[in-house]
Amino acid sequence: MMEKEPTISAGVPNRKPPRLPGFQIPLHGTGKRLEIIVKSDSVGTREAVISAIESLSAPEVDIEIIQAGVGQISKSDLLMAEAGSRLILGFNVDILPRVKELAKEHQVEVRLYRVIYNLTDDLKKIAASLVRIEESEKITGKAKVIAVFPGGRKSVILGCQVEEGVLAVGNKFRVISAPGPVYVGTIDSLHIEKDSVRQAKPGQQAGLRISGFKRARIGDFVECFETVRSNSHARWRPRGGVFRI
Repeated sequence: MMEKEPTISAGVPNRKPPRLPGFQIPLHGTGKRLEIIVKSDSVGTREAVISAIESLSAPEVDIEIIQAGVGQISKSDLLMAEAGSRLILGFNVDILPRVKELAKEHQVEVRLYRVIYNLTDDLKKIAASLVRIEESEKITGKAKVIAVFPGGRKSVILGCQVEEGVLAVGNKFRVISAPGPVYVGTIDSLHIEKDSVRQAKPGQQAGLRISGFKRARIGDFVECFETVRSNSHARWRPRGGVFRI
């Protein structure tokens, strides 16, 4: 009797996929893991795809091919993908209509390619998106406080001599005194003499109003900064369906 192809069930994600030693590709061993299925149209192209994936540089992510086969993408491939990262990469192959519906239903993402470079470039971006996003600061402007004027009941106006970069409306800034930063806010307005301006450049003197803080002193510094994110890609999550890249 012919053995039936396994079907996908709700309990499948708890199964551990078999590890295929010949296809395990550890890159940096940091705990981030991307487990994928690879399908291609021939043994030769399968080996070429595996070799291309092995050459990838994906810091902080381990890419592991848990199954690599030849032929159309089948229900058994979806079954295996559910136990991994729910990602199937197909090269020069297609997927049957009934399997497409199963991919949507079980949130398995199938990505199909005709060019190996597109496959590896896409996979590298997916891996990079899994890395923790880190934030850092970039200093965009610096000025010295050369005068302090009353600005109202709860505010003061700082007369600033711009030394580096620019001070611009909308920028985040901090006031730095001898002990360190004492105030953080956003520039709402700038004035050069009586004119309202959008930014002030090195060599210019500008007035900066601060509300709710009156402890700024002559000799303090105003430092503008922006937050820079080291990973600009949205974190990849499997979308059920078929995507041709």
